[in-house]
Amino acid sequence: MKDLAGVSYFEPAEKLVRVLCKKTQSEDPLFFRVLTAYYFTKVASMMWCSIKTADRGNIPVSLYAINLATSGFGKGHATTIVEEQVLHKFRETFLSSTFPLVSEENLAKLAVKRSNKKSTDPDEELVKVQKEFERMGELAFSFDSGSSPAIKQMRHKILMANAGSVNFEMDELGSNLLGNTEAFTVFLELFDLGKVKQKLTKNTAESVRSEEIDGRTPTNLMLFGTPSKLFNGSKVEEEFYSMLDTGYARRCLFGFGRKIPNSAELTPEQVYDMLTDKSDIQDLIDLSDKLGNLADKVNFNKITLMSKEVSIALLSYKMHCEKLAETFPEHEEIQKAELSHRYFKALKLAGTYAFIAGSFEITEELLYNAIKLVEDSGKAFSKILTRDRNYVKLAKYIAEVNREVTHVDLVEDLPFYKGSEAQKRELMTLAIAYGYKNNIIIKKHYIEGIEFMKGESLKETNLDEMILSHSTQLAENYQGALAPFDKLHQMTNQTNLHWANHNFIGNYRLEDNVIPGFNMVVIDVDGEVSVDTAKLLLQEYKYLIYTTKRHTPNENRFRIMLPISHKLALDGNEFKGFMANIFDWLPFKVDTATNQRSRKWLTHKGSYWYNEGELLDALLFIPKTSKSDAQKQRVLDLQSLSNLERWFISNTGEGNRSNQMIKYALVLVDSGMGLDSIRNNLLALNNKLPNKLDDAEIVSTILVSAAKAISKKALSIAA
Repeated sequence: MKDLAGVSYFEPAEKLVRVLCKKTQSEDPLFFRVLTAYYFTKVASMMWCSIKTADRGNIPVSLYAINLATSGFGKGHATTIVEEQVLHKFRETFLSSTFPLVSEENLAKLAVKRSNKKSTDPDEELVKVQKEFERMGELAFSFDSGSSPAIKQMRHKILMANAGSVNFEMDELGSNLLGNTEAFTVFLELFDLGKVKQKLTKNTAESVRSEEIDGRTPTNLMLFGTPSKLFNGSKVEEEFYSMLDTGYARRCLFGFGRKIPNSAELTPEQVYDMLTDKSDIQDLIDLSDKLGNLADKVNFNKITLMSKEVSIALLSYKMHCEKLAETFPEHEEIQKAELSHRYFKALKLAGTYAFIAGSFEITEELLYNAIKLVEDSGKAFSKILTRDRNYVKLAKYIAEVNREVTHVDLVEDLPFYKGSEAQKRELMTLAIAYGYKNNIIIKKHYIEGIEFMKGESLKETNLDEMILSHSTQLAENYQGALAPFDKLHQMTNQTNLHWANHNFIGNYRLEDNVIPGFNMVVIDVDGEVSVDTAKLLLQEYKYLIYTTKRHTPNENRFRIMLPISHKLALDGNEFKGFMANIFDWLPFKVDTATNQRSRKWLTHKGSYWYNEGELLDALLFIPKTSKSDAQKQRVLDLQSLSNLERWFISNTGEGNRSNQMIKYALVLVDSGMGLDSIRNNLLALNNKLPNKLDDAEIVSTILVSAAKAISKKALSIAA
């Protein structure tokens, strides 16, 4: 198959697309390409253009499209331009001249045919046929809703006239879908060949059943809608995907337009000039004249040919699509169906292009013009299918609503938040689980038995933008800064510089002046553990450790700076709860006075150490979240153990037991414990592990490593 990268779109359509993009100030042309393809096909099908194929006979040109766009995209303005400035001459000529002439000729033929069949007077039959034709009302150039009997009646009128097409054009799909299911069922049958079975009705004197006419009627469908109204998680969304599954996926072209801001900011004067620019008016006039001329009776019932070479090119595309469809798993039946039938949509669209271009055959260029648009349609279809699940919508709603909500708020605001209490709880559980993996936290608390929820979308920490402020004074002139983490030692190694991990209003360090937002926690260690032990215990995490003014070789006093995974904006109480959770998690005692947002630290020109590791997961420690509650429960479950034992048990699993036990032994060595005590502590901790190591391995390998470490430490002290 030809590479589509070098293939262009159908130029007469693309001219109109460029005008529509300009008039609507849109930089997303797919919506207008699908719109233009529909109206061009409407013109061709009203004139009964068909394609003569070698394998399937004559196929009427038609097009079904589902064209979605966000509110404010310009759909209404674009449709008005096409209908009032491009299609108006075709409509006038067709309805006032072509349709009456063609229908008059065909009614006469139909009367003769019925006369011969019944052996009656042809003139009498002609009168009957004309009355039957008039009884069905005027031809609808298009309609936006209808019942099954009405659509079949319109189709019968078109068959009697042997001209025109059935054109269903519905706006606001999300609002009107459920009220038009009957029409959609009929249109499923009409797509391929324009045929549908007649409904059997009782024949009475007042309601005479018309004589059925065997024939094919071109049928077109255009459905507009906004994604927000259609994909709202309610019955409408469910019905829409059911509709795709039952056959509309393979029948439709798809557009999915989103409002994209202009790459360059325009002034009001520039926008005005763009909207009132008349330079492209001639393009609209030329296209309107062209379509008006195509309504001439000489172009009626045109049969477009396909050469063997073009047919083979179409088959190549068909086989290409079917091969790709085979790669989809069985449960993705909608995707498989849409992909497998793209060739048929491309064939019909190529027939439209040939009619508009005045070509008696579908050339390879026209076929690939159509394939290009059909492939774009396939990408839009993929976007439509990758909509958010209800639990994702719930999580995003709670995160974006920017206030506390109750279950009453959720029921009122979210159409999908229905059902039993158990169903709602399950939906909320799934929303929270989704939030874990997608940087959304949902906090819950109760007031007088009422559950309140508040969410927040978190931004991942940028290590080149660590939040801090610094000053040479205790409380004033704290200048905010964003600094690379790997350069922070340049600040901490200063002399007598004060710094904090928050910014302050007016640069004055005070709790009431704190600007919420931090991405680093700071831990003070005052002689409870050595630097080496802290480095060993935290070796999985990224950190900067620097010694403070009171640090000595015998009494280690240092500060640990740990960047966290996400930027958090917590109030004073939440921050205290956050830090309390971190203090409980750490395997050694620290100064708990660092639990205030307005806390400041002093720099010191001493020693410092960096470590490369993962960022500390902030979601584990945010108060009132399920993840924080789970972390607290793990601490409670192991509360009989020391902080150090709990740390190692929590961080030990399959594949790292030996390494963790060696690390534990080295920590005990660093604390000054003797070999016998280390042996007893190792065996005791091993017995508390779910899948413990053999005691023999503890003694023969890990204890040997501990003995070597003790010897090395003794030599170091002696030196």
